[in-house]
Formats: sequence, structure tokens, C-alpha cells
Amino acid sequence: MNLYFAPMACSLASRIAVYEAGGAVDFTQVDTRRKKVADGSDFFAVNAMGQVPALRLDDGSILTENTAVLPYIADRFPTSGLLAASGDERARAQQWLGFIGTELHKALFVPLLDRQAPEAMKAYVRERADLRLGLLRKHLDGRAFVLDRFTVVDAYLTTVLNWAPYAGVDLATWPAVQAYHQRMLKRPAVARAVAEEFALYKAELAKAA
Repeated sequence: MNLYFAPMACSLASRIAVYEAGGAVDFTQVDTRRKKVADGSDFFAVNAMGQVPALRLDDGSILTENTAVLPYIADRFPTSGLLAASGDERARAQQWLGFIGTELHKALFVPLLDRQAPEAMKAYVRERADLRLGLLRKHLDGRAFVLDRFTVVDAYLTTVLNWAPYAGVDLATWPAVQAYHQRMLKRPAVARAVAEEFALYKAELAKAA
């Protein structure tokens, strides 16, 4: 497998999952602003949406979208415990993957991180932040993970919460969420993935300056 990623983007969740599983996956960096792969080729030829993650499977086909890529990685490494094979537990994981993808990733952080988004839109999004993060706070209060153990859901949620300071969202407003995020960042696989991608992110910024 080959994971196309952009440093500190949502594809970080897939890297975390791979490291947690102890799996072997190739990584190819993408410049999502220029839509170019590291070798200079057109990323649109890989993913017509020009977005990460994009996972090239062993048969050469491409799988996209976090809600598909993360479960696929978990299924490829079934002994990792990153996702239940079936039943209620898997359904709950899919529920939270959907919540993170729609309510946090797209509805909260994307507008706040978009430099071209109207201020009125950003103000509306901030007003509704407590609806989303408040729900998450209630769920995480007294829990170590989103489910009963570390899963791909935690990999995705940790990745999205990384964006909070850049979006002007103070997680201290929701203490259980802040404590959860700080706890996840201390996990060896998470810390490794974040350190590697943050170094690449800083290198990108330096190159663009």
C-alpha cells in the first residue's frame, strides 16, 4: 500500500493508524496547494478531488476518504485491534468516524481554517462550536478513548483536534476534550507520527517563505 499524504493534514490519521498497527506502508508526500506529488506529477491523476488521504491498494486502485481509508487500514491489520470486525462496536466506530468527518472536520475546522471564508460564516461556526465540542466533551468525560480502546476513531479525532489552535478554538473550554487530546499526543505511535509530519510541515513553510 502507498499512502498519499500532506503534512499535518487529515491524512495524519492514517499514518497514526499504520504506526499503531506496526504495519508497513509506503508514504508519498503531496503539495495539496499546488496539487503536485513529490515527484512533480499531477496529483489530480491520483485523486480527482485533489485531496488526501489517497491510498493506493495492492491492485493499483485508489481508495479515498477517511471514513473508508481508516477502516481499510484497520482491516488489513486485524490483530491491531484498531477496529472491530463487525457488530455493534464497529457500528459505533463508524458513527464516530462520521461525526468527526462531518461535524468537526468539515463543519467546524474547515471554515475556520479557510482564509477566504467570510467572517460572518466563521462567526456562525464559532457560535455553534459548543454544540459539537460540547457533545464530544460529555462523551469523553471519564473515558480514556472514544470507544473502549484506541481505535482508528482516536487517530482521526486526535488529528482533527491538532488544528484547534490554528483555527482559534481553545480546547480548554471543554476540559475533557483538552485532556483527551493531550493524553493521545503522548502515545508513542501518535507522538512519532506527529513529530515526523510537523517537521515536514515546517520544512514546507520554510520553502514557501
